[in-house]
Amino acid sequence: MTGQSPDDREQALQDSSDLMPPAFWAFHELYHQAYFEYAFVQLGDQVAADRLVDQTFVFLAVIWKDVTTQETPEAFAWTLLKERVAAELEDRGRQPAALETLAFERAIRAACDPILGSFRAIFRAQVTELEEGMGLYAAMARLPERQFDVMVLQYALGFPTRKTALVMGVCEATVRSTRRAAKRRLSADLGLELGEDTDDEE
Repeated sequence: MTGQSPDDREQALQDSSDLMPPAFWAFHELYHQAYFEYAFVQLGDQVAADRLVDQTFVFLAVIWKDVTTQETPEAFAWTLLKERVAAELEDRGRQPAALETLAFERAIRAACDPILGSFRAIFRAQVTELEEGMGLYAAMARLPERQFDVMVLQYALGFPTRKTALVMGVCEATVRSTRRAAKRRLSADLGLELGEDTDDEE
Protein backbone atom coordinates (compact mmCIF):
# COMPACT_ATOMS: atom_id res chain seq x y z
CA MET A 1 0.00 0.00 0.00
CA THR A 2 1.28 3.43 -0.85
CA GLY A 3 -0.94 5.43 1.49
CA GLN A 4 -1.75 7.80 -1.36
CA SER A 5 -5.27 9.02 -1.90
CA PRO A 6 -6.94 8.39 -5.30
CA ASP A 7 -6.32 12.05 -6.16
CA ASP A 8 -2.63 11.70 -5.25
CA ARG A 9 -2.25 8.61 -7.43
CA GLU A 10 -4.02 10.25 -10.34
CA GLN A 11 -1.80 13.30 -9.89
CA ALA A 12 1.28 11.07 -9.90
CA LEU A 13 0.22 9.63 -13.22
CA GLN A 14 -0.52 13.09 -14.62
CA ASP A 15 2.83 14.40 -13.39
CA SER A 16 4.57 11.63 -15.28
CA SER A 17 2.63 12.27 -18.50
CA ASP A 18 5.47 14.22 -20.07
CA LEU A 19 7.96 11.49 -19.14
CA MET A 20 6.00 8.47 -20.34
CA PRO A 21 5.88 7.51 -24.02
CA PRO A 22 2.56 7.48 -25.89
CA ALA A 23 2.69 3.66 -25.95
CA PHE A 24 2.25 3.56 -22.17
CA TRP A 25 -0.78 5.80 -22.28
CA ALA A 26 -2.26 3.76 -25.12
CA PHE A 27 -1.77 0.65 -22.98
CA HIS A 28 -3.35 2.42 -20.00
CA GLU A 29 -6.33 3.52 -22.10
CA LEU A 30 -6.84 0.06 -23.54
CA TYR A 31 -6.68 -1.99 -20.35
CA HIS A 32 -7.47 0.21 -17.34
CA GLN A 33 -11.24 -0.39 -17.36
CA ALA A 34 -10.87 -4.14 -17.91
CA TYR A 35 -8.38 -4.41 -15.04
CA PHE A 36 -10.69 -2.43 -12.77
CA GLU A 37 -13.73 -4.56 -13.59
CA TYR A 38 -11.81 -7.78 -12.97
CA ALA A 39 -10.37 -6.48 -9.68
CA PHE A 40 -13.80 -5.33 -8.56
CA VAL A 41 -15.30 -8.75 -9.30
CA GLN A 42 -12.64 -10.38 -7.13
CA LEU A 43 -12.49 -7.84 -4.30
CA GLY A 44 -16.12 -6.75 -4.11
CA ASP A 45 -14.88 -3.28 -3.15
CA GLN A 46 -14.88 -0.50 -5.72
CA VAL A 47 -12.50 1.78 -3.84
CA ALA A 48 -10.00 -1.02 -3.20
CA ALA A 49 -10.20 -2.17 -6.82
CA ASP A 50 -9.64 1.36 -8.09
CA ARG A 51 -6.66 1.84 -5.76
CA LEU A 52 -5.12 -1.50 -6.69
CA VAL A 53 -5.40 -0.88 -10.44
CA ASP A 54 -3.99 2.65 -10.13
CA GLN A 55 -1.04 1.31 -8.14
CA THR A 56 -0.50 -1.40 -10.72
CA PHE A 57 -0.30 1.15 -13.53
CA VAL A 58 2.03 3.38 -11.52
CA PHE A 59 4.32 0.38 -11.07
CA LEU A 60 4.07 -0.47 -14.77
CA ALA A 61 5.02 3.13 -15.55
CA VAL A 62 8.11 2.84 -13.35
CA ILE A 63 9.27 -0.36 -15.07
CA TRP A 64 7.86 0.46 -18.52
CA LYS A 65 11.15 -0.13 -20.34
CA ASP A 66 11.30 -3.62 -18.88
CA VAL A 67 7.65 -4.21 -19.74
CA THR A 68 8.27 -3.44 -23.39
CA THR A 69 11.06 -6.02 -23.55
CA GLN A 70 8.69 -8.80 -22.50
CA GLU A 71 7.64 -11.24 -25.20
CA THR A 72 4.00 -10.37 -24.44
CA PRO A 73 3.66 -7.17 -22.38
CA GLU A 74 -0.08 -7.77 -22.00
CA ALA A 75 0.46 -11.19 -20.42
CA PHE A 76 3.14 -9.73 -18.14
CA ALA A 77 0.83 -6.93 -16.97
CA TRP A 78 -2.13 -9.32 -16.54
CA THR A 79 -0.03 -11.61 -14.36
CA LEU A 80 1.10 -8.63 -12.29
CA LEU A 81 -2.49 -7.49 -11.78
CA LYS A 82 -3.62 -10.96 -10.72
CA GLU A 83 -0.71 -11.29 -8.27
CA ARG A 84 -1.71 -7.98 -6.71
CA VAL A 85 -5.36 -9.02 -6.48
CA ALA A 86 -4.33 -12.29 -4.82
CA ALA A 87 -2.09 -10.41 -2.36
CA GLU A 88 -4.91 -8.02 -1.51
CA LEU A 89 -7.26 -10.91 -0.87
CA GLU A 90 -4.64 -12.63 1.28
CA ASP A 91 -4.19 -9.43 3.31
CA ARG A 92 -7.95 -9.51 3.89
CA GLY A 93 -7.83 -13.15 4.95
CA ARG A 94 -9.69 -14.37 1.87
CA GLN A 95 -8.86 -16.71 -0.98
CA PRO A 96 -8.95 -15.55 -4.62
CA ALA A 97 -12.43 -15.85 -6.09
CA ALA A 98 -13.91 -16.01 -2.60
CA LEU A 99 -17.55 -16.99 -2.87
CA GLU A 100 -18.52 -14.67 -0.04
CA THR A 101 -17.60 -11.66 -2.18
CA LEU A 102 -20.86 -10.07 -3.26
CA ALA A 103 -19.40 -8.81 -6.54
CA PHE A 104 -17.96 -12.25 -7.23
CA GLU A 105 -21.33 -13.88 -6.62
CA ARG A 106 -22.99 -11.45 -9.01
CA ALA A 107 -20.31 -12.14 -11.61
CA ILE A 108 -20.68 -15.89 -11.24
CA ARG A 109 -24.42 -15.61 -11.73
CA ALA A 110 -23.99 -13.38 -14.77
CA ALA A 111 -21.35 -15.70 -16.21
CA CYS A 112 -23.50 -18.76 -15.67
CA ASP A 113 -26.67 -17.40 -17.29
CA PRO A 114 -25.53 -17.84 -20.92
CA ILE A 115 -23.90 -21.17 -20.08
CA LEU A 116 -27.16 -22.37 -18.59
CA GLY A 117 -28.88 -21.17 -21.74
CA SER A 118 -26.76 -23.40 -23.95
CA PHE A 119 -26.93 -26.30 -21.49
CA ARG A 120 -30.69 -25.89 -21.14
CA ALA A 121 -31.24 -26.64 -24.82
CA ILE A 122 -29.38 -29.93 -24.41
CA PHE A 123 -30.24 -31.11 -20.93
CA ARG A 124 -33.59 -29.45 -20.13
CA ALA A 125 -34.82 -30.96 -16.84
CA GLN A 126 -31.31 -31.56 -15.51
CA VAL A 127 -30.43 -27.90 -15.96
CA THR A 128 -33.53 -26.83 -14.04
CA GLU A 129 -32.22 -28.90 -11.14
CA LEU A 130 -28.80 -27.27 -11.51
CA GLU A 131 -30.32 -23.80 -11.37
CA GLU A 132 -32.23 -24.68 -8.22
CA GLY A 133 -29.21 -26.29 -6.57
CA MET A 134 -26.71 -23.60 -7.59
CA GLY A 135 -24.36 -26.42 -8.60
CA LEU A 136 -23.09 -24.56 -11.63
CA TYR A 137 -21.98 -21.58 -9.53
CA ALA A 138 -19.86 -23.76 -7.29
CA ALA A 139 -18.47 -25.61 -10.31
CA MET A 140 -17.41 -22.28 -11.87
CA ALA A 141 -15.42 -21.44 -8.76
CA ARG A 142 -13.51 -24.74 -9.10
CA LEU A 143 -12.32 -24.09 -12.65
CA PRO A 144 -8.56 -23.82 -13.28
CA GLU A 145 -7.30 -20.24 -13.17
CA ARG A 146 -7.13 -19.52 -16.91
CA GLN A 147 -10.49 -21.15 -17.59
CA PHE A 148 -12.05 -19.16 -14.75
CA ASP A 149 -10.58 -15.90 -16.06
CA VAL A 150 -11.90 -16.51 -19.57
CA MET A 151 -15.39 -17.32 -18.30
CA VAL A 152 -15.50 -14.24 -16.06
CA LEU A 153 -14.09 -11.88 -18.70
CA GLN A 154 -16.40 -13.17 -21.41
CA TYR A 155 -19.62 -14.06 -19.61
CA ALA A 156 -19.61 -11.90 -16.48
CA LEU A 157 -17.95 -8.81 -17.94
CA GLY A 158 -19.21 -9.29 -21.49
CA PHE A 159 -15.88 -8.99 -23.30
CA PRO A 160 -15.78 -10.43 -26.83
CA THR A 161 -13.16 -13.02 -27.72
CA ARG A 162 -10.74 -10.48 -29.19
CA LYS A 163 -10.77 -8.17 -26.17
CA THR A 164 -10.47 -11.11 -23.78
CA ALA A 165 -7.41 -12.27 -25.71
CA LEU A 166 -5.87 -8.78 -25.63
CA VAL A 167 -6.46 -8.34 -21.89
CA MET A 168 -4.94 -11.72 -21.04
CA GLY A 169 -2.09 -11.41 -23.54
CA VAL A 170 -3.00 -14.59 -25.40
CA CYS A 171 -4.27 -15.35 -28.91
CA GLU A 172 -7.95 -15.61 -29.78
CA ALA A 173 -7.58 -19.33 -30.50
CA THR A 174 -6.36 -19.82 -26.93
CA VAL A 175 -9.42 -18.02 -25.58
CA ARG A 176 -11.74 -20.18 -27.67
CA SER A 177 -10.05 -23.44 -26.72
CA THR A 178 -9.94 -22.41 -23.05
CA ARG A 179 -13.63 -21.54 -23.15
CA ARG A 180 -14.45 -24.92 -24.70
CA ALA A 181 -12.32 -26.69 -22.09
CA ALA A 182 -14.11 -24.79 -19.31
CA LYS A 183 -17.51 -25.82 -20.65
CA ARG A 184 -16.38 -29.44 -20.92
CA ARG A 185 -15.05 -29.35 -17.36
CA LEU A 186 -18.25 -27.80 -16.07
CA SER A 187 -20.40 -30.40 -17.78
CA ALA A 188 -18.19 -33.23 -16.47
CA ASP A 189 -18.15 -31.75 -12.96
CA LEU A 190 -21.93 -31.58 -13.04
CA GLY A 191 -22.32 -35.10 -14.45
CA LEU A 192 -23.66 -33.96 -17.83
CA GLU A 193 -22.82 -35.17 -21.33
CA LEU A 194 -22.04 -32.01 -23.30
CA GLY A 195 -21.87 -33.83 -26.64
CA GLU A 196 -21.07 -31.72 -29.72
CA ASP A 197 -19.26 -28.44 -29.25
CA THR A 198 -21.79 -25.63 -28.96
CA ASP A 199 -19.16 -22.95 -28.43
CA ASP A 200 -20.14 -20.14 -30.79
CA GLU A 201 -19.66 -17.04 -28.62
CA GLU A 202 -17.44 -14.40 -30.14
